[in-house]
Amino acid sequence: MFIDKARIRVRSGKGGDGAVSFHREKFVNKGGPDGGDGGKGGDVIFEIDPNLNTLIDFKYRKKYVASDGKNGAANNMYGRGGEDIVVRVPAGTVVKDAETGRIIADMTPETPRVTILEGGRGGRGNTKYKNAIRQLPRFSQLGMPSKDLLIDLELRIIADVGIIGFPNVGKSTMLSIMTYAKPKIADYHFTTLSPNLGVVRLKDASTFILADIPGLIEGAHEGQGLGHDFLRHIARTRMFIHLVDISGSEGRDPVEDFHKINEELRLYNPELIERKQIVVAGKSDLTEDNENFERLKAAAGEMGFETYSVTAYDDDSYNTLITKVADMLIDLPETTVYMPEPEIIKAPEAPFTIRVEDGVYIVEGELIDKITRSINIEDYESLRYFQSLLEKEGIIKALRKAGAKDGDEVSIKNVDFDFID
Repeated sequence: MFIDKARIRVRSGKGGDGAVSFHREKFVNKGGPDGGDGGKGGDVIFEIDPNLNTLIDFKYRKKYVASDGKNGAANNMYGRGGEDIVVRVPAGTVVKDAETGRIIADMTPETPRVTILEGGRGGRGNTKYKNAIRQLPRFSQLGMPSKDLLIDLELRIIADVGIIGFPNVGKSTMLSIMTYAKPKIADYHFTTLSPNLGVVRLKDASTFILADIPGLIEGAHEGQGLGHDFLRHIARTRMFIHLVDISGSEGRDPVEDFHKINEELRLYNPELIERKQIVVAGKSDLTEDNENFERLKAAAGEMGFETYSVTAYDDDSYNTLITKVADMLIDLPETTVYMPEPEIIKAPEAPFTIRVEDGVYIVEGELIDKITRSINIEDYESLRYFQSLLEKEGIIKALRKAGAKDGDEVSIKNVDFDFID
């Protein structure tokens, strides 16, 4: 089963907590602090697996979680870092933030391994809080929390040349003749429901990748007949082979077909109509009417495209086409790669806020969360350190400005105390 879209949730690992410990040894009365730091949480990493060509694995597994870092220990032992989780995807997978649509990464051979989320930093052990004044710190720092992200995955095949055209015009047959690919081929619409890839090998040992794009129909740019799913796969191709049924075997006019497909490209993405095309008249062995070929050649010429004729029984016609495509690719830009988009940084909010509720001054905010991560309210030295941080960060000054007076109750996270000016 071919699946080219999926939504998953990923989470990095939490950092381990720093340890509170003091050296214990025979005949050593007062050992110093020896609490080690916590280990870093595991990262979420995406990596290309060359054996994958679909996102079907993500139909059955929706959540990927890296492991947490271990806590620090005595004797200055650092906690072990959490194990990274590696999410394997096929080449051509575009990774997006599901909530904002921002492109996080484009998994191509040039960027086969990308860290999507970093694990939380480990907390510092009490050894790190020792100084000339604070000889026996009885507090440490908690590890940084994990990060969580909802991700959309979109597979956009990586090919040099895409074969486009209406359903049942012979695209799969063309792919099988030009390459060693063996796509399913039958005489009914939408035989091909997913892109097929093949490698064209030239006499000089060079190669290019050819993709059979499922047939487009009118309204494809609006999603008609799986249109969006099909059109997404031509976004990376460097050029097109536009295959037209010159025989009109289904009652359609080949020139009208040619214009309709190009109009769908233009409506989906105007850049696509500027891409190089070779127009190929297929099924020419089913008709002796040369007028359709001349009309198609004239219509293609008006858009600057050359026209060729091929039949399944004429190897020379295909060899000529392959040579022409190879010559054109030499001067064309490389396959489209989607650059990661910068994360939109929200305007910085106040690092803390003060509100009064029932006479209590409540201090909240990101800065408060950061400060209280390393506070032990049961320890006098820790509370002194906490008080020095309140002064340093301007929280005491802000409380005064908010109207706090001696004896007023202040609540900061889980710490309640009387304000003393």
